[in-house]
Amino acid sequence: MAIIKQHDKRSDITYVYESHSYWDPEKKMTRAKRKLIGKVDPDTGEIVPTDGRNKKSKTPASGDTDYKKMYEKLLKKYEAQETLIKSLEK
Repeated sequence: MAIIKQHDKRSDITYVYESHSYWDPEKKMTRAKRKLIGKVDPDTGEIVPTDGRNKKSKTPASGDTDYKKMYEKLLKKYEAQETLIKSLEK
């Protein structure tokens, strides 16, 4: 078992994997299975655990919801869509 660091050039993130080698009798060669451990924090160099799917927590923090900001954001988006529709109709 080994720890492997792999750098993603597109996102500039270094991921850390746990690699386990095994013999594949069908192909008659060694193969490796990798399991994502986390990613490396560029500032501290520590490994930050992740689930690999970039998912945020499903439960929002209680009391942190600002409905006024959400409404204003949706209103701006709606106005931009209306402007776009009007410009395309001409």
